[in-house]
Amino acid sequence: MATPSSEPEAFLTTDEVLAYLQVNLRTVYRLIDAGKLPAVRVGRQWRFRRRDIDAWLDEQQQRPPAVPAAGAAAPPGAARRVLVVEPDGAAREVIAAALRGAGHTVDTAPDGVVAAARLGAQDYDLVVTELRLPALDAFGVIREGRRRAPGLRALVITGHSTESAAIEALNFGVTGYLVKPVRASEVVAAAARVLA
Repeated sequence: MATPSSEPEAFLTTDEVLAYLQVNLRTVYRLIDAGKLPAVRVGRQWRFRRRDIDAWLDEQQQRPPAVPAAGAAAPPGAARRVLVVEPDGAAREVIAAALRGAGHTVDTAPDGVVAAARLGAQDYDLVVTELRLPALDAFGVIREGRRRAPGLRALVITGHSTESAAIEALNFGVTGYLVKPVRASEVVAAAARVLA
């Protein structure tokens, strides 16, 4: 994928990020896992928005890398309010049960319209949603939620993934993206990264 510097929304592959940052693959994966390097998973590969990488580099230059930001994130495992939006009832319950098991308060919705109504009536920290929803798609749901709570985080768990959909999600500010099938432990770990 070409990465001309004049292209503001250029995306980099993992190999391009390795060359751009001059680090090894293990370091990139550690940064992704720690939630410090914004990335979206597309199948088995990662994609990185160039401007996010540049912003992260600027931030690293402004402070010593060995000094962690004190109080920047909620404590690990802190309970949050989560809305799970999934048209498939069985998948919805599996995702909700996994998040409840991690200590979160979880509500569910079978479609985008119900989800938008819940998001309009209640503050949530995280919305976990399928991309394709009846009546109102995932991006419409997230948009509605952010009208009430601009800081609403989003995690997409979808069975309908394409590279263009993943890039659209990243552009929309979705910070977590999983492709079905997923294990309960993967859902919990992804939610923790998004909320960190």
